[in-house]
Amino acid sequence: MPAVLDPTLLTSHDSGRPARWWVGIDGGGTSTRAVVADAEGRIVGRGEAGASALNQGTEQAWKHIGDAISRAGVQGLALRDCAIGLGLSGTGVPAQLRSFVAADPGVARFSLVTDGLVALLGAHGGRPGALLISGTGSVAEALLPDGSRRMVGGWGWQIGDEGSGAWLGQQAMKLAQAAYDSRVPAGPLVQAVWRQTGATREDMLGFCAQAGQGGYAGLAPLVFEHEGDDPAAGALLADAARALDALGAAVHPTLPLALAGSIALRLAPRLSPALQSRRVEPQGEPVSGALWLIQQQEMNHA
Repeated sequence: MPAVLDPTLLTSHDSGRPARWWVGIDGGGTSTRAVVADAEGRIVGRGEAGASALNQGTEQAWKHIGDAISRAGVQGLALRDCAIGLGLSGTGVPAQLRSFVAADPGVARFSLVTDGLVALLGAHGGRPGALLISGTGSVAEALLPDGSRRMVGGWGWQIGDEGSGAWLGQQAMKLAQAAYDSRVPAGPLVQAVWRQTGATREDMLGFCAQAGQGGYAGLAPLVFEHEGDDPAAGALLADAARALDALGAAVHPTLPLALAGSIALRLAPRLSPALQSRRVEPQGEPVSGALWLIQQQEMNHA
């Protein structure tokens, strides 16, 4: 049966107004997805917009949340009438979290957790289980039978998120820089990076100065494209798979494990037999977990 979430995992706000719509939001470093349901729980629309990771700014996060909801195409929908389940990247940084809550544009109610937790709720239908996510960033989460959560990784692209798209892009850029210095061969992967970013020292420094999480993740497809013709690309993918193995083993040793994110799914054949034996298909997508979250909160509210 579904676990009862530990209330300390939630950041909630209630205006006291009734809600006409239930909305689930899954927001990360690349995109924001919304699903809208009416008060009877029927899905009536879906929308998508740009990134709403909190480390990219509060104003942008709320703007893209609003854009995703408006693009669901539901007539008469207004934010003030919405009860929103929010799963957002970056909620673990207290200053970012406070800034986001303070900038509430006036929704009826919201419950906010990490993007990893809504993905976990969606993958296992609110039941105990584990989830290994690798897309733009990476993290492993587990919902335990007592309703508590365990999280491993998710330290951010600047210093962590091993095995993610941003991490792969950073490693590819490091190779390109080393090849420029003649420290390593300029193989097919390096040549592809140079074509995308420029091949001079100034080009690469300029790219790194402005790339951010999304810019580095944009280099990750080059690593996969050259897996077959460049041993350096294959080695990076093997390193990424080992990093994901470590996350999956550390978060919980036995719970059923679902995979999410484009990088995790592409690396799935490289994962260890131990992780493969625990793997299950997700029951629902992350945005479904966000909707489940607010529906449960609304039922308790009633």
